Amino acid sequence: MRVFLDANVLFSASNPGSNIARLIRLLIERDMVVTSDFALEEARRNLDLKRPAWFECFAGLVSQIEVVDSVRSELPISLDDKDVPILSTAIHSCCQVLATGDKRHFGHLFGQTVATVRVVSLMQLTEMLTADQSS
Repeated sequence: MRVFLDANVLFSASNPGSNIARLIRLLIERDMVVTSDFALEEARRNLDLKRPAWFECFAGLVSQIEVVDSVRSELPISLDDKDVPILSTAIHSCCQVLATGDKRHFGHLFGQTVATVRVVSLMQLTEMLTADQSS
């Protein structure tokens, strides 16, 4: 399973010792993590503004993640213009899952599959991974 990480997940995973950081490290160990240059830039901007102390952890995280070029394509659903590259790139990079904490813009899609990508919250992602381990 390839998991595309949205910018807010990258931001939260940059908090050393957090549960989200542990979850993302588990995904990295399984070679399952993808993000885009667009998501990285947004996460970097937010870290600079809100949590510059987390930047070292962010840099270490980024060095272990597959980073793909962002794309923008037509989608069969409605999304804010700034969110289109996130879902488009997840689809284009052959991910099965888009993990995001953005309830405001993606919450209406949680648990749904758009094209070939299932949009999930971090809790849903954790449940998916737990189910995979017990199988």
